[in-house]
Amino acid sequence: MSHAEDHAGTRRDFLYYATAGAGAVTAGAAVWPLVNQMNASADVKALSSIYVDVSGMEVGTQLTVKWRGKPVFIRRRTAKEIEEGRAVNLSDLVDGNAENSNLAADAPATDENRTLDEAGEWLVMMGVCTHLGCVPLGNNSGDFDGWFCPCHGSHYDTAGRIRKGPAPRNLNVPVAKFTDATTILLG
Repeated sequence: MSHAEDHAGTRRDFLYYATAGAGAVTAGAAVWPLVNQMNASADVKALSSIYVDVSGMEVGTQLTVKWRGKPVFIRRRTAKEIEEGRAVNLSDLVDGNAENSNLAADAPATDENRTLDEAGEWLVMMGVCTHLGCVPLGNNSGDFDGWFCPCHGSHYDTAGRIRKGPAPRNLNVPVAKFTDATTILLG
């Protein structure tokens, strides 16, 4: 093999590698926008968690906020509502699970497992009936002084637990926590 043939082979190899490298970079540049468009947009990321100021809520009032496109009920319960919720025998419930995203999936549906604070004053739950997705009426509605879904007759108690009607589960409690004395973080 002559020196010229050896040198030509090196140039040919270089051209192959350079062309393959340029092709890989070009393919990556073409595919990246397709992959990147599947990421969540800024407006979706902004809705994944929200802060709710509850400093103006009086005892016995309810605030409804929109989170992830659905209503969330935030209720500051009265002593009577807390007492009624804690007096319920778990065997009387249709759904014995807390349905609380902050707890284990098999946590019992006690009043304490449904509320945001230990005293039981703050109740945060999704305002969507578990039967067909209607929005129940609040402010001591229904047969159990909680929420009532007039579409199909589901009755929820003061802790948002299904007590009567076609709904199969308690109203869901979303991931929520107090960040300070007057602010709740959803999500």
